Amino acid sequence: MISRDHRWHRVVVLAAVGVGGGLGSVARALVSQAVPTPPAGFPWATFLINVTGCFALGVVMILVLRVWPPTRYVRPFLGVGFLGGYTTFSTFTLEIVALARSGEWTVANAYALDSLLAGLVAVSCGIFLARRLARG
Repeated sequence: MISRDHRWHRVVVLAAVGVGGGLGSVARALVSQAVPTPPAGFPWATFLINVTGCFALGVVMILVLRVWPPTRYVRPFLGVGFLGGYTTFSTFTLEIVALARSGEWTVANAYALDSLLAGLVAVSCGIFLARRLARG
């Protein structure tokens, strides 16, 4: 049997994920509107969103694990919710397919490779920065 406290904790975690996800989705929409993508062009908005999301996730996860470990709702709110709503793998893959189908193979391949490499660099930089901040 699940205790009342445990059930309440689960509800609060789900609420944190939901609120964070909603805010992250709004942030993604704002960036998408501010950075338009030309037809058959490099999808700069999604690229920017996913790379900044990787950086932020690197920072958040280190800070949550090392600086704020007793805080139970930061990771669900920021890591799963906000950054989950902000970043978008599905749009990324759809844009690659759309570029390839329109014959823009060079742009599609560059976008896929650049996104992967930039994401890896960004999350690594976020982790590095957060570790430096955590040391003081």
